[in-house]
Amino acid sequence: MNLPFGITLTILLLIGNGFFVAAEFALIAAKRARLERAAAEGNRAAASAVAGIRELSLMLAGAQLGITMCSLGLGLVSEPVIADTLIPPFHSAGLPTAAAHAVAFVIALSLVTFLHMVIGEMAPKSWAIAHPERSAILLAPPFRAFTRIVRPVLAFLNGISNVLLRLVGVRPRDQLSISRTPEQLGHLVEESRRLGLIEEADHNLLRRALQAPHAGLADLVIPAADIVSVPPDADPQTLIDTAARTQRTRILLREEAGTPTGLVHVRDAYLARAEGRCPSAAQLAHPVPALTVDTPVAGAVATLRSRHSQLGLVHDADGRLIGLISMDDLLATLLTAA
Repeated sequence: MNLPFGITLTILLLIGNGFFVAAEFALIAAKRARLERAAAEGNRAAASAVAGIRELSLMLAGAQLGITMCSLGLGLVSEPVIADTLIPPFHSAGLPTAAAHAVAFVIALSLVTFLHMVIGEMAPKSWAIAHPERSAILLAPPFRAFTRIVRPVLAFLNGISNVLLRLVGVRPRDQLSISRTPEQLGHLVEESRRLGLIEEADHNLLRRALQAPHAGLADLVIPAADIVSVPPDADPQTLIDTAARTQRTRILLREEAGTPTGLVHVRDAYLARAEGRCPSAAQLAHPVPALTVDTPVAGAVATLRSRHSQLGLVHDADGRLIGLISMDDLLATLLTAA
């Protein structure tokens, strides 16, 4: 095989390998809902991408078959062509025949491997991850055309793999779930940062946002010594004065050195005074939910919302009061994750 034809075939094989890699990652990373909206608006390429996601297992098998074929082609065609081209110059330089063949083979293998990794793998993967819906719409029609041609082979290979999976207790799935687990999202974030697709600041923000709902309350707890409280028998004026002095709108009730027993909003004290009533703080109080320090942030938000409370008491594993948590701090952690 002459060098021009070998180089042309090598370029085509690299392009083919990159096409299958990009198509594979595009179908995995693309948001199905966005593609379905585009398909509903009449985009036939988007409809083809949605159809590919619906039979994802078969499409991934097609991608792997295409990648394998291109990789084998590079090994069978490109390496020998490059090696055969390099052998005569090494002979002319005085290298023995065996040494010339060995050096030419190593150089050819290194060059083809480098081109295969960069042009055939990493570049198309980065592009597909950076533009998942766009790449899926662009690549889905020709990719599905390829899978239709080789569908009998893919169905046979996919069937064998599914049988093997069932033998070890794994249930095969033909399509990707629309929802992503935090672990999957974390993997995408780390991969995007590794490939340089997002900045360090964005990476840190996304990582903390993913971790925040599962983090404990320890860093958000207001220590018990800083809790503002009044006795249960305090009158409305005492509540108002305490709120004005401490700049707090919600005051806890507790006996001296005791555990808080309720929560009063200063608004209720103002209303009672305006109406000429003088109820005790205990009569205006609402119960305060109890949480443990190991409760995740997301769980604490759900508990406070279900109890219609803006504050929660946090206890340690032995039931001792260690402090207070506020809904504002919890929501700030979830929304900013910074």
